[in-house]
Amino acid sequence: MLHELTRKLRRKLCFYIEFSDLSVKMFGYRFFRAEGYFPVNWQEVHNSLHSMPPIERLSERTRERIQKSLRAGVTMREAKTDEEVHSFYQLMNGFYRMKLRRIIPAENHIKQLYNSDNGRIFITLYKEKVIGGCVCVFSEGNAYLWYLASKRKRFALLHPNLMTVWEAINWSWKHNYAHICFLDVGLPFRKNPFRDFILSFGGKPIGKYRWFRFNVDWINKLMGYIYRE
Repeated sequence: MLHELTRKLRRKLCFYIEFSDLSVKMFGYRFFRAEGYFPVNWQEVHNSLHSMPPIERLSERTRERIQKSLRAGVTMREAKTDEEVHSFYQLMNGFYRMKLRRIIPAENHIKQLYNSDNGRIFITLYKEKVIGGCVCVFSEGNAYLWYLASKRKRFALLHPNLMTVWEAINWSWKHNYAHICFLDVGLPFRKNPFRDFILSFGGKPIGKYRWFRFNVDWINKLMGYIYRE
């Protein structure tokens, strides 16, 4: 299956292929290696919601920023209409437009989640305008934050990402989910601002492996050398 999938994606001129959410590097090791893939240690952050209220896990600085944004008039809640979901999708599409790993689902997929019991769209508003939001999905008693986006430049002082994440955490806690997991915190660099931001909510970093294959041979060999272990 892996061989046929790789062959088909190469014919489609796919730049790179990624397999994620593999907790053990050795899972499929021989088959991935045979097809030219290389493993990269990726990071997630998992927050426990069952042992104490989330407010008690926050750093003092994070608490102060939340209170400051609330006093400025920022509000957070679930999306209530198709129009709000559309506004969030436009924001998300623009947020990821310039990112290298720009893989976002179709708007119809997001709307299906919104209309199901398996997902929620949380939005952050200022003067009734959507300035941030995220997609959360739920499985086996846990919440998973999938996509997070905001208007960071124009509304940086209102901390829209911070307020969005805080709403997702609080909602998940109030609805008795055991954990909320942040699925894509990035590479385990010593200095990683986004990881530090997510960790400020009191979670723990978790290592997961992802297998990559670039379909330009010299790039694949170079990246495989850089991330060799």
